[in-house]
Amino acid sequence: MGFILKSAAFKEGEAVPREYTCEGNDTSPPLIWESLPEGTKSLAMIVEDPDAPIGTFTHWIIYDIPANLKGLESSVSQAAALPGGMKQGTNDFGKTGYGGPCPPRGHGRHRYYFILKALDVETLGIPPRSGKSEALKAAKGHVLAEAKLMGVFQR
Repeated sequence: MGFILKSAAFKEGEAVPREYTCEGNDTSPPLIWESLPEGTKSLAMIVEDPDAPIGTFTHWIIYDIPANLKGLESSVSQAAALPGGMKQGTNDFGKTGYGGPCPPRGHGRHRYYFILKALDVETLGIPPRSGKSEALKAAKGHVLAEAKLMGVFQR
């Protein structure tokens, strides 16, 4: 079936439950992945909203995820450095870690893409709190495959 990303909290195209948004606990949802491509040594994920009025808004950057992990439990710590060597970047809220869906009130339904990249390197070689552009630049030429999960939310 190929490399896939899914969540026990919501299915592709469904609403992200309130607890994982700014109107709830603002914690990350549980995520699981399957069928990593051969040669995967680490993973990196970016969560973004392409429907934001200011342009694509980054909600989460997490990288150097060990390839032996099968997923992430809900409520990942906001710490920049996590167990197992994982690191988190600075999102467009100006904070480290996950920042849940929080579109402007009355702006309609926004799409939130969880984009998981399988990489052929064990680390991106960038420090914690790096931004999306640094993560994407470091991943360039090392992406074996991508898996995506899209959820929606509106206020």
